[in-house]
Amino acid sequence: MEISRYSQTFFEANCYLIVPDSGSEALVVDPGAGAAAWVPGELERSGLSLGAVLLTHGHADHLWDAAAIAGDAPVYLAAPDMYRIDDPLSQMTMLGAQLGFERMGAADHWVKPPRMRVLPPEIFSRDVSLVSGLPMRAVATPGHTEGSAVFLFAGAVHSAFDQALVSETEPRTYMLSGDVLFAGSVGRTDLPGGDQREMEASLRFLVNVIKPDVFVLPGHGGPTTIFHETRHNPYVHAAMS
Repeated sequence: MEISRYSQTFFEANCYLIVPDSGSEALVVDPGAGAAAWVPGELERSGLSLGAVLLTHGHADHLWDAAAIAGDAPVYLAAPDMYRIDDPLSQMTMLGAQLGFERMGAADHWVKPPRMRVLPPEIFSRDVSLVSGLPMRAVATPGHTEGSAVFLFAGAVHSAFDQALVSETEPRTYMLSGDVLFAGSVGRTDLPGGDQREMEASLRFLVNVIKPDVFVLPGHGGPTTIFHETRHNPYVHAAMS
Protein backbone atom coordinates (compact mmCIF):
# COMPACT_ATOMS: atom_id res chain seq x y z
CA MET A 1 0.00 0.00 0.00
CA GLU A 2 1.09 3.57 -0.68
CA ILE A 3 -0.03 6.71 1.13
CA SER A 4 0.76 10.10 -0.35
CA ARG A 5 -0.11 13.53 1.03
CA TYR A 6 -0.44 16.97 -0.53
CA SER A 7 -0.91 20.05 1.64
CA GLN A 8 -0.34 22.92 -0.79
CA THR A 9 -4.05 23.66 -0.70
CA PHE A 10 -6.18 26.44 0.70
CA PHE A 11 -5.83 26.45 4.50
CA GLU A 12 -3.15 23.75 3.98
CA ALA A 13 -5.77 21.03 4.22
CA ASN A 14 -4.23 17.61 3.67
CA CYS A 15 -5.29 15.71 0.58
CA TYR A 16 -4.40 12.02 0.74
CA LEU A 17 -4.05 9.50 -2.06
CA ILE A 18 -4.17 5.86 -0.97
CA VAL A 19 -3.07 3.13 -3.35
CA PRO A 20 -3.94 -0.42 -2.25
CA ASP A 21 -1.65 -3.32 -3.13
CA SER A 22 -4.40 -5.12 -4.99
CA GLY A 23 -6.84 -3.71 -7.48
CA SER A 24 -6.41 -1.01 -10.08
CA GLU A 25 -8.07 1.94 -8.36
CA ALA A 26 -6.91 4.59 -5.91
CA LEU A 27 -8.81 6.52 -3.26
CA VAL A 28 -8.48 10.30 -2.90
CA VAL A 29 -9.38 11.79 0.48
CA ASP A 30 -10.32 15.46 1.05
CA PRO A 31 -9.27 17.20 -2.20
CA GLY A 32 -9.16 20.85 -1.15
CA ALA A 33 -8.60 23.81 -3.47
CA GLY A 34 -5.29 23.14 -5.22
CA ALA A 35 -5.38 19.35 -5.02
CA ALA A 36 -6.34 19.08 -8.70
CA ALA A 37 -2.82 20.25 -9.56
CA TRP A 38 -1.37 17.18 -7.82
CA VAL A 39 -3.70 14.18 -8.00
CA PRO A 40 -3.62 13.47 -11.78
CA GLY A 41 0.18 13.27 -11.79
CA GLU A 42 0.18 10.91 -8.83
CA LEU A 43 -2.35 8.66 -10.51
CA GLU A 44 -0.29 8.61 -13.69
CA ARG A 45 2.84 7.78 -11.71
CA SER A 46 1.14 4.82 -10.05
CA GLY A 47 -0.51 3.66 -13.27
CA LEU A 48 -3.92 3.58 -11.60
CA SER A 49 -7.29 5.12 -12.19
CA LEU A 50 -9.30 7.02 -9.61
CA GLY A 51 -11.85 4.75 -7.97
CA ALA A 52 -13.54 7.18 -5.59
CA VAL A 53 -13.20 10.37 -3.57
CA LEU A 54 -13.88 10.31 0.17
CA LEU A 55 -14.73 13.44 2.16
CA THR A 56 -14.19 13.31 5.92
CA HIS A 57 -16.63 16.21 6.34
CA GLY A 58 -18.37 18.91 4.34
CA HIS A 59 -16.17 22.00 4.75
CA ALA A 60 -15.06 23.79 1.58
CA ASP A 61 -11.34 23.55 2.34
CA HIS A 62 -11.62 19.75 2.19
CA LEU A 63 -13.74 19.31 -0.93
CA TRP A 64 -13.28 22.24 -3.31
CA ASP A 65 -11.51 20.28 -6.08
CA ALA A 66 -13.68 17.16 -5.72
CA ALA A 67 -15.50 17.59 -9.03
CA ALA A 68 -12.33 18.42 -10.98
CA ILE A 69 -10.60 15.32 -9.62
CA ALA A 70 -13.47 12.83 -9.51
CA GLY A 71 -14.92 13.23 -13.00
CA ASP A 72 -17.39 10.35 -13.24
CA ALA A 73 -16.08 8.63 -10.08
CA PRO A 74 -18.29 8.67 -6.96
CA VAL A 75 -17.68 11.20 -4.18
CA TYR A 76 -18.73 9.99 -0.72
CA LEU A 77 -19.83 12.12 2.23
CA ALA A 78 -21.70 11.22 5.42
CA ALA A 79 -25.42 11.95 5.27
CA PRO A 80 -25.56 14.68 7.97
CA ASP A 81 -23.16 16.87 5.97
CA MET A 82 -24.74 16.39 2.54
CA TYR A 83 -26.69 19.65 2.81
CA ARG A 84 -23.39 21.54 2.68
CA ILE A 85 -22.47 20.32 -0.78
CA ASP A 86 -24.77 22.69 -2.68
CA ASP A 87 -23.05 25.82 -1.32
CA PRO A 88 -19.95 24.99 0.70
CA LEU A 89 -18.81 28.60 0.93
CA SER A 90 -21.90 29.50 2.92
CA GLN A 91 -20.39 27.51 5.79
CA MET A 92 -17.02 29.30 5.62
CA THR A 93 -17.83 32.01 8.15
CA MET A 94 -14.40 32.21 9.77
CA LEU A 95 -12.63 35.55 9.30
CA GLY A 96 -11.09 35.89 5.85
CA ALA A 97 -12.16 32.49 4.55
CA GLN A 98 -14.53 33.64 1.83
CA LEU A 99 -12.17 36.44 0.85
CA GLY A 100 -9.36 33.90 0.59
CA PHE A 101 -11.35 31.73 -1.79
CA GLU A 102 -12.20 34.78 -3.88
CA ARG A 103 -8.54 35.74 -4.17
CA MET A 104 -7.83 32.23 -5.43
CA GLY A 105 -10.42 32.76 -8.15
CA ALA A 106 -12.39 29.89 -6.71
CA ALA A 107 -15.47 31.55 -5.25
CA ASP A 108 -17.31 31.81 -8.56
CA HIS A 109 -16.34 28.37 -9.77
CA TRP A 110 -17.81 25.88 -7.31
CA VAL A 111 -18.88 22.78 -9.18
CA LYS A 112 -20.88 20.13 -7.37
CA PRO A 113 -19.52 16.66 -8.15
CA PRO A 114 -21.93 14.90 -10.53
CA ARG A 115 -21.85 11.62 -8.62
CA MET A 116 -22.24 12.70 -5.02
CA ARG A 117 -23.08 9.69 -2.88
CA VAL A 118 -24.13 9.33 0.73
CA LEU A 119 -21.58 7.25 2.57
CA PRO A 120 -22.95 3.69 2.76
CA PRO A 121 -24.49 3.31 6.24
CA GLU A 122 -23.03 -0.19 6.62
CA ILE A 123 -19.50 1.28 6.70
CA PHE A 124 -20.23 2.35 10.29
CA SER A 125 -20.70 -1.27 11.39
CA ARG A 126 -18.39 -3.31 9.16
CA ASP A 127 -15.56 -2.99 6.66
CA VAL A 128 -16.62 -1.63 3.28
CA SER A 129 -14.40 -1.16 0.21
CA LEU A 130 -15.08 2.17 -1.49
CA VAL A 131 -12.33 1.14 -3.92
CA SER A 132 -11.16 -2.38 -4.66
CA GLY A 133 -8.60 -3.73 -2.21
CA LEU A 134 -9.08 -1.08 0.49
CA PRO A 135 -11.63 -2.13 3.13
CA MET A 136 -12.27 0.54 5.75
CA ARG A 137 -14.64 1.27 8.58
CA ALA A 138 -16.07 4.61 9.64
CA VAL A 139 -16.79 6.01 13.09
CA ALA A 140 -19.22 8.91 13.38
CA THR A 141 -17.50 11.71 15.29
CA PRO A 142 -19.71 14.83 15.26
CA GLY A 143 -18.57 18.05 16.84
CA HIS A 144 -16.56 19.82 14.14
CA THR A 145 -19.51 19.29 11.80
CA GLU A 146 -22.65 17.18 12.16
CA GLY A 147 -21.36 14.58 9.72
CA SER A 148 -17.68 14.46 10.65
CA ALA A 149 -16.35 10.92 10.62
CA VAL A 150 -13.02 9.14 10.97
CA PHE A 151 -12.02 6.21 8.79
CA LEU A 152 -9.90 3.22 9.78
CA PHE A 153 -8.02 0.91 7.41
CA ALA A 154 -5.14 -1.52 7.77
CA GLY A 155 -2.25 -2.76 5.69
CA ALA A 156 1.50 -2.92 5.28
CA VAL A 157 2.49 0.46 3.86
CA HIS A 158 5.65 0.21 1.77
CA SER A 159 5.71 3.82 0.58
CA ALA A 160 4.49 6.91 2.44
CA PHE A 161 5.18 10.61 2.83
CA ASP A 162 6.44 9.94 6.36
CA GLN A 163 8.77 7.01 7.05
CA ALA A 164 7.18 6.48 10.47
CA LEU A 165 4.14 5.15 8.62
CA VAL A 166 6.05 2.57 6.58
CA SER A 167 5.85 -1.11 7.43
CA GLU A 168 7.13 -3.61 4.89
CA THR A 169 5.82 -6.67 6.71
CA GLU A 170 3.53 -6.02 9.67
CA PRO A 171 0.08 -4.63 8.86
CA ARG A 172 -0.74 -1.49 10.78
CA THR A 173 -3.95 0.39 11.35
CA TYR A 174 -4.35 3.96 10.13
CA MET A 175 -7.07 6.48 10.88
CA LEU A 176 -8.09 9.36 8.62
CA SER A 177 -9.23 11.84 11.25
CA GLY A 178 -10.27 14.82 9.12
CA ASP A 179 -10.69 17.83 11.40
CA VAL A 180 -11.68 15.83 14.46
CA LEU A 181 -8.16 15.21 15.79
CA PHE A 182 -4.84 16.86 14.96
CA ALA A 183 -1.36 16.45 16.39
CA GLY A 184 -1.68 18.47 19.59
CA SER A 185 -5.05 19.98 18.75
CA VAL A 186 -8.61 19.37 17.51
CA GLY A 187 -10.99 20.90 14.99
CA ARG A 188 -12.94 24.07 15.70
CA THR A 189 -16.44 23.87 17.08
CA ASP A 190 -17.46 27.52 16.61
CA LEU A 191 -18.43 27.15 12.93
CA PRO A 192 -21.95 26.39 11.65
CA GLY A 193 -22.87 22.87 12.72
CA GLY A 194 -20.11 22.67 15.31
CA ASP A 195 -20.83 21.56 18.86
CA GLN A 196 -18.30 21.57 21.68
CA ARG A 197 -20.07 18.95 23.79
CA GLU A 198 -20.40 16.59 20.84
CA MET A 199 -16.71 17.07 20.01
CA GLU A 200 -15.72 16.19 23.55
CA ALA A 201 -17.94 13.10 23.44
CA SER A 202 -16.37 12.08 20.12
CA LEU A 203 -12.86 12.48 21.51
CA ARG A 204 -13.70 10.42 24.60
CA PHE A 205 -15.16 7.69 22.41
CA LEU A 206 -12.09 7.57 20.17
CA VAL A 207 -9.68 7.39 23.09
CA ASN A 208 -11.68 4.54 24.62
CA VAL A 209 -12.20 2.40 21.50
CA ILE A 210 -9.24 3.07 19.18
CA LYS A 211 -6.01 1.25 20.01
CA PRO A 212 -3.10 3.46 21.12
CA ASP A 213 -0.79 2.33 18.29
CA VAL A 214 -3.14 3.48 15.52
CA PHE A 215 -1.50 6.04 13.23
CA VAL A 216 -3.57 9.19 12.78
CA LEU A 217 -3.62 10.99 9.42
CA PRO A 218 -5.18 14.38 10.20
CA GLY A 219 -6.91 16.89 7.94
CA HIS A 220 -4.24 19.49 8.76
CA GLY A 221 -0.66 19.05 9.92
CA GLY A 222 1.52 15.99 10.35
CA PRO A 223 0.70 12.43 11.43
CA THR A 224 0.50 11.30 15.02
CA THR A 225 -0.75 8.35 17.06
CA ILE A 226 -3.64 7.85 19.44
CA PHE A 227 -1.09 7.07 22.17
CA HIS A 228 0.70 10.39 21.65
CA GLU A 229 -2.52 12.38 21.68
CA THR A 230 -3.83 10.75 24.84
CA ARG A 231 -0.58 11.73 26.55
CA HIS A 232 0.08 15.18 25.12
CA ASN A 233 -3.03 16.73 23.56
CA PRO A 234 -4.57 19.25 25.99
CA TYR A 235 -7.93 19.16 24.20
CA VAL A 236 -8.13 15.41 24.63
CA HIS A 237 -7.19 15.80 28.29
CA ALA A 238 -9.93 18.37 28.77
CA ALA A 239 -12.50 16.10 27.11
CA MET A 240 -11.50 13.23 29.42
CA SER A 241 -11.67 15.26 32.63
